[in-house]
Amino acid sequence: MTRRPPPETQGRRPSARGNNQQVARFKDIVFDSPRPSAIARFWAAALDEYDVAPYDDAEIARLHSLGIDDLDDDPSVLVERADGGRPRIFFQLVPESKVVKNRVHIDLDSDDPDAEISRLVSLGARVVNEYDHLTTLADPDGNEFCVTRH
Repeated sequence: MTRRPPPETQGRRPSARGNNQQVARFKDIVFDSPRPSAIARFWAAALDEYDVAPYDDAEIARLHSLGIDDLDDDPSVLVERADGGRPRIFFQLVPESKVVKNRVHIDLDSDDPDAEISRLVSLGARVVNEYDHLTTLADPDGNEFCVTRH
């Protein structure tokens, strides 16, 4: 007789941790952007418990050594959780704008999807498509993401 896993675990890969194997886990999510500081502020405002990381004196000195005197010109801006949890989100300067549809996107959840969509639009997002189970939006750089409906 073949033993089958419980229904709630069917289709899941067994954890490799119990076998002393290394497994991957999210560390950072990185967005390319022509305006890292502006898009970092958008996502910090959009996501619960996330903020633009504060700049310490060493980082400000490093930026000055690169000829960057205005923090809005920082070529790599970090948005992180207040509790230091992962994933962190980096926004890095690239000269080109987004030209094609995302191959990966983020799905957001909210207790009140309609109110959340309105809030995100007020922050600079735009609605791309609406469906019964989700709404697709684009952030100010054009990166698509969804707000799901329960």
